[in-house]
Amino acid sequence: MTERKPPGVGFETWVNRQIREAEEKGAFEDLPGAGKPIPGLDRPYDAMWWVKAKMEREGLSVLPPSLTLRKAAEDARKEASHAPSEAEVRRILTEVNERIREALARPPEGPPLNLAPFDIDALVWEWHAGRRGR
Repeated sequence: MTERKPPGVGFETWVNRQIREAEEKGAFEDLPGAGKPIPGLDRPYDAMWWVKAKMEREGLSVLPPSLTLRKAAEDARKEASHAPSEAEVRRILTEVNERIREALARPPEGPPLNLAPFDIDALVWEWHAGRRGR
């Protein structure tokens, strides 16, 4: 599709020819989503749909860094509570504590952080208590 439209050929004719040639070469066979409904077709139109879809695919967030770190700390605590071993609990909490300490040293933009590093030993004790209760 990088060739230019020849002079004297109508756009519709030129486009139709390119589509027909691509179909003959099998360019439209086995496309992802073939035979499936278009996702989101029943939702109201959103001019920023493509930005939101791209951010979702890329795993990006629009939250300020301080809120992103709060969410990461919450997720880390939940992940640690379901970790298979004490070493894994300590690794998860140590990683998030490093991020929290860094943010406390250089406060990020946005709302206040309102976080303190986790007491790893106390959370390990809770993890052991939760395992005994199962």
